[in-house]
Amino acid sequence: MGPRRAAGLLATLALLLALAVVAGAPKARAQSGPTVVLVNFDVTVDLGATKMMERALATAEAYHAKAIVIVMNTPGGYLSDMVNIVSIIERAQQEGIEVLTYVPPDGMAASAGSYIAMASNSILMGNGSFIGPSTPIVVGGTPLEQNHTESAMLALMESLAAKWGRNVTAAENMVLYDMAYTASQAYRIHLINGIANSLGEAMGEWGLANASTVTVSENAYEQFLSAISNPTLDGILLTLGFLAILIDLYHPTLVLTAAGVVLIVLGLVGAEIVGASLIGLTLVIIGAVIMLLEIKMGHGLALMAGAAVAAVGVYLMAMNIPYVASNVPSGPKYALIDSTLAVVGVAVGLYIRWVAAPLRRRKALTGPESLIGERGVALTDLNPEGEVRVQGIIWRAESRGGPVKAGMRVIVVDRVGLKLIVIPEPSQESKAP
Repeated sequence: MGPRRAAGLLATLALLLALAVVAGAPKARAQSGPTVVLVNFDVTVDLGATKMMERALATAEAYHAKAIVIVMNTPGGYLSDMVNIVSIIERAQQEGIEVLTYVPPDGMAASAGSYIAMASNSILMGNGSFIGPSTPIVVGGTPLEQNHTESAMLALMESLAAKWGRNVTAAENMVLYDMAYTASQAYRIHLINGIANSLGEAMGEWGLANASTVTVSENAYEQFLSAISNPTLDGILLTLGFLAILIDLYHPTLVLTAAGVVLIVLGLVGAEIVGASLIGLTLVIIGAVIMLLEIKMGHGLALMAGAAVAAVGVYLMAMNIPYVASNVPSGPKYALIDSTLAVVGVAVGLYIRWVAAPLRRRKALTGPESLIGERGVALTDLNPEGEVRVQGIIWRAESRGGPVKAGMRVIVVDRVGLKLIVIPEPSQESKAP
């Protein structure tokens, strides 16, 4: 076979392969009919949920999906993530992809979930489900901050309701008066588009009964992001990371140091993700620095003080996050978490003070250094050399602190071969003639 013929054959094969790839994929989609991306939104509205919705949109784009159906059962979550998810929904709608929300029987579209549902093209709910309340809460914020946040969310809710022809007054009531509506109430006042007691029934009402579906749920990575987006956990991770490193300095294993570094990195990543309070984060870092001073001080008190400062930082990091949810920990729970953190710090501090520090200061049990600091008695005059008894053993010794009379107490300051270097105990120098 000549080179020209071989080249022609390869070109033909390449062309046939390209035609198969181009023609094959569309044919498979055409046989399956319209595609719908189903999102299992039975999660808290947080960073993990935001990433899941981004992935749902990317999936819809890849499959040229007709719609994204959010199967919602959420207690709510963080305001910032809700706003991000609403933006993702609007981006999908701009690309011609409908976003539809279905709340199954006994499910809920509460708090932040109500805004996400309201951003949808259509809302269907099952009997026993409810939507709202929608009043935002700035935990630990001032009345002015609360008013500003509430006004902004009221405007958002009004605009979403008006955009899709829903009852604006009822939507306002969810924000202003913390109201929630059952499925039947919401349908009666034109806040939602209808009642459906199964997903199949909802798909039929939307004209998607014959659509093929691609399901999206939170994957392991998104669940991990949900976990570390908790600001309380961020502060605890940072503090425990420094504690682990500190303990490892007293009992070197490198394992605790590695674990501590990982905890600190995770805490910093989480704090950056959720926009943790700068003051709270600063206090956590200051507390960590104070704890690290324990290396020099060695009495446990610095660690206790550092743990207390870090506990305050954790509290501020958690209390300065605006949210629209009923599931975010309340004040008493924050107090319990901080109290636990402080108790752990005190316990480790006491451990260092009573156990680790004395062990660290203990002299070597063998070798030349084991005698340094020991006290003994001069058996002969040392002027400058003579004999002393230290630890029950008679040693040749040299005094570096002046003449020593027999019977005087001495302190070992060094050892040269088999000879000890000693000085008289200071309390006896003034008594020496």
